[in-house]
Amino acid sequence: MRNFCLLFAIFLPLAASAQEWTPSEWPVMTHYDSEHLQQIALPLGGIGTGTVSVGGRGELRDWEIMNVPAKGFITSSNNRNAPFFAIFTKDQAGKTTTTMLAGPLSTNEYNDGFGMPLPNFGLPRFSEASFDAAYPFGQVHLSDEDIPVSVTLKAFNPLVPTDADKSGMPVAVLSYQVKNLTDSPLEVSVSGSLRNFIGRDGVTNAINREAVRNGLRSNVNQYRSGNGFSGVYMYSVDVPKDHQAYGTMALTTDSQSGVTYRTSSKKDLWSQALLSFWDDFSEDGSLTEMPPSGDVNPMASLAVRKTISPGDVATFSFYLTWSFPNRKGWSERVEGNYYCLEYPDAWTAAEKIVPQIPALEQETLHFVNALNSSTYPEVVKEAALYNLSVLRSQTVFRLPSGHMMGWEGVGDNKGSCYGSCTHVWNYEVATPFLFGELAKTMRDVEFNYAMREDNGCINFRAALPLSEAASDNPPKAAGRIGTISFDTENGPALMVPAADGQMGCIMKVYREWQLSGDDQWLESYWPRVKKALAFTWRPGGWDADQDGVMEGAQHNTMDVDYYGPNPQMQFWYFGALRAVEQMALAMKDKAFAKKCRQMFENGSAWTDANLFNGEYYEQKITDPTTFEFIDIDAPGAKIPDFQLGRGCLVDQLVGQYMAHICGLGYLGKPDNMKKTLSSIMKYNFVRNICGCSGSWRMDSFVENSIKEIRNQVGDGKVLLA
Repeated sequence: MRNFCLLFAIFLPLAASAQEWTPSEWPVMTHYDSEHLQQIALPLGGIGTGTVSVGGRGELRDWEIMNVPAKGFITSSNNRNAPFFAIFTKDQAGKTTTTMLAGPLSTNEYNDGFGMPLPNFGLPRFSEASFDAAYPFGQVHLSDEDIPVSVTLKAFNPLVPTDADKSGMPVAVLSYQVKNLTDSPLEVSVSGSLRNFIGRDGVTNAINREAVRNGLRSNVNQYRSGNGFSGVYMYSVDVPKDHQAYGTMALTTDSQSGVTYRTSSKKDLWSQALLSFWDDFSEDGSLTEMPPSGDVNPMASLAVRKTISPGDVATFSFYLTWSFPNRKGWSERVEGNYYCLEYPDAWTAAEKIVPQIPALEQETLHFVNALNSSTYPEVVKEAALYNLSVLRSQTVFRLPSGHMMGWEGVGDNKGSCYGSCTHVWNYEVATPFLFGELAKTMRDVEFNYAMREDNGCINFRAALPLSEAASDNPPKAAGRIGTISFDTENGPALMVPAADGQMGCIMKVYREWQLSGDDQWLESYWPRVKKALAFTWRPGGWDADQDGVMEGAQHNTMDVDYYGPNPQMQFWYFGALRAVEQMALAMKDKAFAKKCRQMFENGSAWTDANLFNGEYYEQKITDPTTFEFIDIDAPGAKIPDFQLGRGCLVDQLVGQYMAHICGLGYLGKPDNMKKTLSSIMKYNFVRNICGCSGSWRMDSFVENSIKEIRNQVGDGKVLLA
């Protein structure tokens, strides 16, 4: 989450095409060979929609489209029911092959107590596989000396900076490019099979077992066609309509001929459903419709058949779309999803999205190619681009109001640390440069919902619904919010401010104003920005004596309270003072601008004189009660837990990093900053992450990349965080 990188690009709109889509040539930034595919997964989905991932060998994995994280979820409780694609070939002599469109297993993956270590373990696979990536484009290359074709799966989801709606579509685009390697024509079919798993989200199961026992069909598959595409629409008649896993899915294709389908298979006893499909597809590459099986999660299949001339390539394109409206996030009630307003069901999503894919591909290519052609070091370009995938993970969602909300991150099956945490999201700078309007919605949450009206405190975790974002009471299931309280005129409050978070919010208003050039927007925020900064100066606050030095209890992103002046909070504070000074001048509030400037200059000089130890900035610890400085070398000195003291903190210049992004210049002496950067590397870089000799070490590629970056930022104007 905290490794998001800054990007910016300008795009030219391109017209959509109604013709059958064939992908263009895609860039490659990283190539993964067959020895490095197990941990590769490219998430396909839009901002706030959830994703399904394409694994390094072409398998579909991590089905996270139902409003919750679901790493490892394959849509069913057993490996034989996982979604997959397969290919059928038939030559002029009548020889046929049928193969799962996925690469081989590794030798270490054959160990399992039940003989089925991985999804679809028993299906034949291609013997060779590799993966090429340039997010959001992923290409899986499959080949086998016993199969007369080679296949490249080209998978992506549109990513169009400056257009959050185009980048927030619930679709996974899967296009199989099949090359005939023989000297005669081949009949080729590609088929996708997917169980209707609506009601199962990887965490809960909303299927009514009693209804199933009574003979009621829970989930239903329906074939539909029209508007240049066709496929299977999936819905449920049993899943409660307010459940997070309630919604619809669709598997479609834009192929104009050769399309066959099955909305069901045999009832799944001893893998009969899979066997029934395999026998049907393997016979001639076409599918025969089946009557309802009575399965709770009936298996549907969609196939496209074409004839490929010798040496030619044919494209088989499929589209997965979905709509699951009942997101809760960290709320106890359903809050909803922004994308579902445009796409209330999966078929509507297909109708609206599929015709746009050719143009959306070109717009996405424009962005990726622009970055890829830059002169930044390859390792920087890769990190910057690939970390954008976090924006499309379950870390991020959008409320129906359009507000973008975010966890601190996500685990395998739950969100981690709720509330669009101000100090954690201080580290994220991709959104404002790529999707400025989304960044503005986060400022709206902070200043218009999570701020207390009486004193300007910004709750560093915003509760849901937004009407309760500034509430003193955290959500019941949200976890620990913190332990610090502060005195107000109305008595102690449970609401927790974070020193780095609050100062960062102020800087982010300045940043959004600078990027948008929207003076009216700044004018609307200005009174609240002043109030947020003035919160620092309250009696007993972080800088009660208004000398530019933070001395109070400073709750921060380390989830502890620092007592006394320290570099991390100081530089966030200085950045906020400088930002407010500039905003005050724009708002013609010269007196406030002068006050901020004086406090900044005084605090900055004091920090260089008192916290810089010749190598880096350190902390002067104070007593939590009296706020008097503690002599940490004195015998019996009582040092509060989790203080920095003389430690060299990795994050001590993060506020300076943000100041450079905002164009606010140095917040301390430049020479001290540059020396501190060297010291951070000196004291915090760990070559051996296992702590024992002979273990994993940084390879030459990474070392050379660091050297290259150092050469390009040697003037100290760009900071490595």
